[in-house]
Amino acid sequence: MPTEFFPHIFLPSPPQIMGFTSVLSGGGKPRNQNRDRNAHAEYLRAGLDAAWQQARTRTAAVHAERQGYYLEFVIAEGCEQAIKSLESRRSGIRLLNVRRSDDQSGPSFATVYVPTRKSAYFLQKINAYQTTDTENGRPKNENLIQSIDDIRNAVLRAFWTDDPERLPAERPRWVEVWLRTENGDESAIERFRGYAARLELHEHEGRPVLRFPERAVVLVTANRSQLEQLMDHADDLAELRGASEPPTFFTELQNSGQAEWARSLLERLEVPEKPEVSICVLDTGINRGHALLEPLIAETDMHTVRAHWGTHDHHGHGTGMAGLAAFGDLQHALTSSDSVRVPHCIESAKIMPPSPEENPQELWGDVTAQGIARAEIQEPDRRRIVCMAVTSETTRERGRPSSWSGEIDQLAAGVDDGRQRLIIVSAGNIREPAEWSGYPESNLTNEVHDPAQAWNALTVGAYTRKGHIESDPLLAGYKPVAELGGLSPFSTTSCTWQHRQWPIKPEVVLEGGNVLRSPSGAMFDAEALKLLTTYHKPSDALFTMFDGTSAATAQAAFMAARIAAEYPSAWPETIRGLIVHSADWTDTMHKQYRVESGKGDYETLLRTCGYGVPNLERAQYCLRNSLTLIAQNSLQPYHRKGNAFATNEMHLFDLPWPRDVLLDNPDLPVTMRVTLSYFVEPGPGEIGWKDRYRYPSHGLRFELNAPGEDADHFTRRINKQARENPKEGPGTSAPTDHWRLGKQRDVGSIHSDVWSGTAAELAGSNLIAVHPTIGWWRERHHLGRFNSRCRYSLIVSIEAPTQNIDIYTPVALRIGILTPVPIEIRS
Repeated sequence: MPTEFFPHIFLPSPPQIMGFTSVLSGGGKPRNQNRDRNAHAEYLRAGLDAAWQQARTRTAAVHAERQGYYLEFVIAEGCEQAIKSLESRRSGIRLLNVRRSDDQSGPSFATVYVPTRKSAYFLQKINAYQTTDTENGRPKNENLIQSIDDIRNAVLRAFWTDDPERLPAERPRWVEVWLRTENGDESAIERFRGYAARLELHEHEGRPVLRFPERAVVLVTANRSQLEQLMDHADDLAELRGASEPPTFFTELQNSGQAEWARSLLERLEVPEKPEVSICVLDTGINRGHALLEPLIAETDMHTVRAHWGTHDHHGHGTGMAGLAAFGDLQHALTSSDSVRVPHCIESAKIMPPSPEENPQELWGDVTAQGIARAEIQEPDRRRIVCMAVTSETTRERGRPSSWSGEIDQLAAGVDDGRQRLIIVSAGNIREPAEWSGYPESNLTNEVHDPAQAWNALTVGAYTRKGHIESDPLLAGYKPVAELGGLSPFSTTSCTWQHRQWPIKPEVVLEGGNVLRSPSGAMFDAEALKLLTTYHKPSDALFTMFDGTSAATAQAAFMAARIAAEYPSAWPETIRGLIVHSADWTDTMHKQYRVESGKGDYETLLRTCGYGVPNLERAQYCLRNSLTLIAQNSLQPYHRKGNAFATNEMHLFDLPWPRDVLLDNPDLPVTMRVTLSYFVEPGPGEIGWKDRYRYPSHGLRFELNAPGEDADHFTRRINKQARENPKEGPGTSAPTDHWRLGKQRDVGSIHSDVWSGTAAELAGSNLIAVHPTIGWWRERHHLGRFNSRCRYSLIVSIEAPTQNIDIYTPVALRIGILTPVPIEIRS
């Protein structure tokens, strides 16, 4: 009997909404330093006095008209919670940035702006610490003052939050100047431009200012001396950063032979007359004169950020991306005798200038936004997948947000226009043969490229199943570097990032090709181990070979477009969630990056291969023995409660499990997968480097009831508001032994995990709660976003090991689908 496929079920009923207060603490108190009270106060007072004297002397020497001063506080390791207390909005005192050493050890360095009129603020704090006790008999301001190792006048290094080696010397370089802004006030930008004109700092022509909550980013050329003078004169500096610099068989046929294969495919090609789904390729342009691409790309869908660049593909990369985004596996499409249905169209937005115009210092966030805007203005109603395999080869952000990744997060979340977008980005490639020789360990230290650290983007790495070269006698004695099913030698990872701080990147991996090791040990990439795609000069050849995370990203966009065409009501958050939800690791990946069997050993596997290889069939359909439920909802994470700002609500889902079927097979091993996908509004000032609550606007988490745990006990366990007495304990403990990842999933803005147990246990675990965690909407409540709502997509699947157990039909009937009808699958 052929396999029957069924559509995913979107839950029609809303969840139960409950007031919510987290049972977790807000992070605890800073580590007690056990300092001598009088000696420490005297030391800090001397440092503060010296800092003020140095600042006043410098200001007088340069005749500055600044209204305040910059101080640098050295915060003891383990006392980072105290950093928030350095800011006092009422007094005009602002925390500007927080730095730490690259290895994330040792003290933190916080730069703070203090208005001249409040110059006694920290002196009063120190004096009170030394002389005044609280009602509990502890020194006043103890948590803050005990946490401070030193206070000093801020110099240029205090503002440079990038790699110190990128700090300009005598020769000017492009620099991102991050300005402190207040509630959309443009005066800081105008003041800066006044200083810039006097100091002969040249702003990048035609590049608009990037705006984030409490920050604006301006791109200028400056040397070290000019930056020091800027610091002397400007009151609105927050931080300075360097600007990102972006970057076989068919092919061996004569062009006439390639044309025959292309004609055969065109005869079998089915495309919609007016496609509702598109893939917008942000790249070097696309040659729509290619026979296989012309039916999929209208002339009006060819865009460019700069008119003089043209819309043609000057490099070849964009056309290569288009072939894979259009057809997925182009080789399969060519060799198949079946009809080939492409339910989406391709759009091109050229964001890379042709040579010799490189413009490497552009604000790439703005270029990306302009490319997307061109396509949206032309066809505003299309459901669009944005696909970008352009990354910075010269910068590594260690997971830290950049202006480019921050702009991608803003675009995905629809911060400016309320339009959410699915943006798929490549992780970036390892291209040095010397690095391939250290595979797979070398992948662990080659980190994902900017802007692929963006929280809301679906970041795609590469794995490979290509390694068969036996048919080529010229390659006798050569061996593929990566074992079949392993991480591609090209793929970058996030292993060097702070694991509890930054998202899991990449989230998924797809085919990206392999490389060869010669008998002498030399490394090189071979055409036979790449993917077939379209060539940008069809008069010379129709096909070429393509590899790396670019190829993987184009295939991910292809998958996303198929899902979007299948489910017109699916949100971008849902499509991203389904791709991750369908992914799993290969046996080779387990062997490469997971040695032990405990939960903690998944960390390296997650940070190299993400959640694994996505499966399009699983992402699109259910089977009789596997069921996927989807809930698309929104909640308000925070609210104002008197003079305080607190978490607001949680959502409780009572899942319509097929209890009778499960209890009839009580010992049957079953699995459940839960994925929670949402987009955050970014706030990427450097203050977010140490305090991750300053970058994401909010966080969401999911919780599952233990087998047999009723709704009352479950909600009391996870929600303090559900308890009659807030001081009472949870009553029951959180179940942990069923989950594959546990708390390792709780980073970024997509969380996915697999639960394993018996059918009887699953029958009793039918309650899922979605609740908020801390974010800057609450912590920075003065920005007026504390009452904002956020969307989320909750995806839950259960699967039985044998096909003769029908769990789909009973649930469909409970939902109201009287006669579940299988879907006709077409390629």
